[in-house]
Amino acid sequence: MTVMTTIEDLRRVYKRRAPKMFYDYTQSGSWTEQTFQDNTTDFADIRLRQRVAVDMSNRSLKTTMLGRDVSMPVALSPVGLTGMQSADGEIKAARAAAKFGVPYTLSTMSICSIEDVRAHSKEPFWFQLYVMRDEAFVDNIIQRAKNAGVSALVLTLDLQILGQRHKDLKNGLSTPPKPTLRTMADLALRWRWCAQMAQTQRRTFRNIVGHAPSVGNLSSLSSWTAEQFDPQLDWGKIARIREKWGGKLILKGILDAEDAVMAADAGADAIVVSNHGGRQLDGALSSIRILPSIVRAVGDRTEVWLDSGIRSGQDVLKALALGAKATMIGRSYIYGLGAYGEAGVTMALDIIRRELDVTMALVGKRDVRDLNRDVLLVPKNFEGDWA
Repeated sequence: MTVMTTIEDLRRVYKRRAPKMFYDYTQSGSWTEQTFQDNTTDFADIRLRQRVAVDMSNRSLKTTMLGRDVSMPVALSPVGLTGMQSADGEIKAARAAAKFGVPYTLSTMSICSIEDVRAHSKEPFWFQLYVMRDEAFVDNIIQRAKNAGVSALVLTLDLQILGQRHKDLKNGLSTPPKPTLRTMADLALRWRWCAQMAQTQRRTFRNIVGHAPSVGNLSSLSSWTAEQFDPQLDWGKIARIREKWGGKLILKGILDAEDAVMAADAGADAIVVSNHGGRQLDGALSSIRILPSIVRAVGDRTEVWLDSGIRSGQDVLKALALGAKATMIGRSYIYGLGAYGEAGVTMALDIIRRELDVTMALVGKRDVRDLNRDVLLVPKNFEGDWA
C-alpha cells in the first residue's frame, strides 16, 4: 500500500478502483459546478498566522458535539449510495467512525439499512432524513431510527427538488449498474469492486425497498423516489417532524443567516451550514464564505457546524476559527472508503487529525476549543460586498 499523506492521495486511488458512475456521482456538482469548486478553493483564500515561542505540548483535539464526547470536531456526513462505493460501505464507515471516536450519519438513500448498521456497529449513530410526501413512510422510518437507538436526527432541508448533475444523467446512474456495454467494460477494470459486491446481498436502497408501499424492486423504487421528495417542506412540517422524533434534531442545508435564525427558533439543537456539497443550487456561496454571517446571526442559541468542501485538517481549523463548533466531512471519507474500505475511512480521519493537530500547534494553540479568528489572516472582502 502506497503511503497516503493527503486526502487527494486517497481520491486518486479511489478513482482507479470505483466504477466510473459512482466516482462521478461523488466527484461532481450541479450544473456548471461553480459552487462545488468554490467550496474547496475558497478555503485557500484564508491564511494562517504562524506563532512561535509558545508551549505546544499536551495538545487536545477532544470536544463535544450535541453533548457527545468526540476525539476531534469532525462527523461523517450522510452520503447516498455509500454501499456502492465499497460493499457494505455504510457498515464499514460506521465501524471506522466508532473506533475513531467521531459520529457517523446514515443517509435515507443508503444501501445498508438502519437495521443493518445497527446490527454491525457498537456505537449509536445519527440518521439523516429526507422528507417524503408519504407521511406514513416518514413516520415509520423515524420509528425505525428510534428502535435502532439512533441518537440524533439530521433533517436535510435543501433537497426538496433535485438539482441536475450532468454526469449522473450521462452515465445512466443506477443501483446496481445497468448491464450496458459501456458499463460492463468499465466494471471489467474494477475487479476488486466486483469481487466485493459479489459477496454481499446489499445492493439496493434497503431503507426504502420493502418499507415503502408498492416498492419491492428497483423498477418500482425508481418511480417512487422520483415522485416522493416533498417540495412543500416548510417550518410547519419541520415542527411536526421534531415533535414526532422527540430527540436531538440537527437541521442541515442552512446557507442564509435568516434561515439560520428561523432554524434556531424552530428548536434545532445544531445547524449545519451546507450547500449539499455544491450538488443543489449552483451559483450559491461556498459554505466557508457564508459561515461568519450565520455565526453572528445565531450566536450561542444553537451549535453551528460546517459541511461542504473540507479536504484537510487545515480546512477544519479554519472553519472552527471562523466560529463553527464542529464540522462534517463527506467526500473526504468516501475517497478513503472507495480506495481501501474501512481502513481507508480510518486513513482519511487520521490524515485530517494529524493536519489539524500540527496546524493548531503552529498557530500557537493547544486546545481545539480555544481556536478563534485571531489565528487567521482573512481577506477584508472574504464575505463579499453583495448588492
